[in-house]
Amino acid sequence: MLEQTNGDAWPVSVLVTGATSGIGLATALRLAREGRQVIGTARSKEKADALVRNAHAQGLALDAVVMDLTDPASCQEAVARAADLTDGGPHALVANAGMPLTGGIADLPEDRIREVLEVNVVGTLRMCTLVLPAMRRRGRGRIVIVSSAGARIPSPMSGWYTASKHALSAATHSLRMETRRHGVRVVLVEPGTVATPFWDRAQEDLSSLSAVLADADVHNRAANLFSRIHQSAGGPQPVARTIAKALVVPRPRRRYTVGVDAHLGAALQCAAPLWLSDHIKTRLFALHTPAAAARTRVGQASGS
Repeated sequence: MLEQTNGDAWPVSVLVTGATSGIGLATALRLAREGRQVIGTARSKEKADALVRNAHAQGLALDAVVMDLTDPASCQEAVARAADLTDGGPHALVANAGMPLTGGIADLPEDRIREVLEVNVVGTLRMCTLVLPAMRRRGRGRIVIVSSAGARIPSPMSGWYTASKHALSAATHSLRMETRRHGVRVVLVEPGTVATPFWDRAQEDLSSLSAVLADADVHNRAANLFSRIHQSAGGPQPVARTIAKALVVPRPRRRYTVGVDAHLGAALQCAAPLWLSDHIKTRLFALHTPAAAARTRVGQASGS
């Protein structure tokens, strides 16, 4: 397949990681609908087959490869397979795959912490390095990295997740400057809250912790808050639309923030002093200081 350069015909081929659900699925289907050659990654053959069936049911052509983002050999094999399916490698990469992790900084087991850092940071950047050689040879390419608005809006009970996304955002800015001279444009997309199965995993994290920690009430309150946020969130289509745009415009923005909550949250985080930001968030999560909690208990006892 020869690279085309006439307007929206480029990029011809796009590798989308984490394409079996949520933002990744919506993006893969949208790009396929636009006529692009899409290769989506899945963590198992069953999920890969389901992705292909999903696309075919909608009259769309789409390929899927099995990949474990925590396994370097698996990532290499997936990119090699994508190279076989295209003219030596995808013209663009949508680095979307990621995993949530909720719970207090001091409450989470180290194996889960290492996993979220490996998936959200190391594995994602590994994929970028693997697709870059073909893009450099062509003198053209585009990488869209999906981070999170949470990277700029840290909150209680999601510290390790937002740390991973903050690191990913910082690395994306570095990668953008390093690759521009090779004709490769790197774009950061920061979605706000999106209703996807991602949130179900976050709920599971908090539920499992609540059963074993002394601060179970804190985790239960956080789980209820996240549940309410999830229920009011919109679907992934606006993010998929933004990614599709970032792939084709001649001069993409360096960063796209998607969602009213993401824009407002980032603006408030920058404008408000840290003491006020901390106060608002601790009140939101009902994280009272010991003295405040004691006063609350005394007041409740007096009123009973």
